[in-house]
Amino acid sequence: MEKPWEPKAKILIVDDELDLRKLLADFFELQGYVVMTAKNGHEALRQVEKHPDLILLDINMPEMDGLELCAKIRSFISCPILFLTARVEDADKISGFRAGGDDYIQKPFSIHELGARVEAHLRREIRSQHKTSIKFSEELAIDFSARALYFRGERIPLAKKEFDIVELLSTHPGMVFDKERIFEKIWGMDDEGDSAVIVEHVRRIRYKLKEHGCEDRIETVWGVGYRWRKS
Repeated sequence: MEKPWEPKAKILIVDDELDLRKLLADFFELQGYVVMTAKNGHEALRQVEKHPDLILLDINMPEMDGLELCAKIRSFISCPILFLTARVEDADKISGFRAGGDDYIQKPFSIHELGARVEAHLRREIRSQHKTSIKFSEELAIDFSARALYFRGERIPLAKKEFDIVELLSTHPGMVFDKERIFEKIWGMDDEGDSAVIVEHVRRIRYKLKEHGCEDRIETVWGVGYRWRKS
């Protein structure tokens, strides 16, 4: 069955378990996707040259693990990267998001839930392509179609989830979002235990703004959450 975003979206599955690769490949091919597979990080590096629309990436692989691979490819791959892993600690999740991951699927998982998350991420990618550029001042501009933030004409490099947070807050200036709500909006999950992930992402956004001479646009509402400062 063809999908409503773009036909034949390409999915790259990276996992050292042959049976799991085959299971996922068969499932997603039946859903109408073009599927590529890799059993390790080195094979995955060759496959990403084919520009996948989404990557399913196992963390626990020999030689080059998923975190290392994600960090290596994130600088030139902008598609969603979903980690598949048995790790469950908050520190491991934060490491995954810091490396550039967009979602975290815990093994063992429901293959139908995984399919639904893949659909959600791909739909979100298409929606972001139809945004228009919004300029908040003469010095700061956000191009939602290019998913880029500029200050005085110079681009401020943001990871995917960092831009998602900027997009969410900046399109609702003055509105307060608590950490759990931000997590639910960006990652598609309601998990109060992951508020530390939001704190870390906001810290990195603020650091990058400051590094480029831009004053902080994200205000902390103590005991509540964050909001984008009105011009």
